[in-house]
Amino acid sequence: MGFIKEFKDFAMRGNVMDMAIGIIIGGAFGKIVSSLVSDVIMPPIGLAVGGVNFSELKTTLREASEGVEAVTINYGTFLQTTFDFVIIALAIFMVIKAMNNMKKKEEEAPAAPPEPSKEEKLLTEIRDLLKK
Repeated sequence: MGFIKEFKDFAMRGNVMDMAIGIIIGGAFGKIVSSLVSDVIMPPIGLAVGGVNFSELKTTLREASEGVEAVTINYGTFLQTTFDFVIIALAIFMVIKAMNNMKKKEEEAPAAPPEPSKEEKLLTEIRDLLKK
């Protein structure tokens, strides 16, 4: 019974739940970026370099023969995945940079001056009384 309770405490800890939500959102974000790269960014690049569809770029090592598929190196898919990674990394960098800038501005905001200590208050009162 102790093992199950310990596992439940671990699984329901705030950090684990936050991480799980982050992974789910990250997976969805990855699909969006993959679509952006393959459907929006790569077609114009392919057109600019002569109508090349990057996902179809490959080098054939052995041609297909009777019942045996061709052996190919699909470097176009690799290029597409590399572009996906670079764009995702750039987007994450921009978000983290924005968060750090916001945090810096928050830290740089001048704090209210500290309230004088009891001794300082007492000395101020004595000074004011002596002036009178």
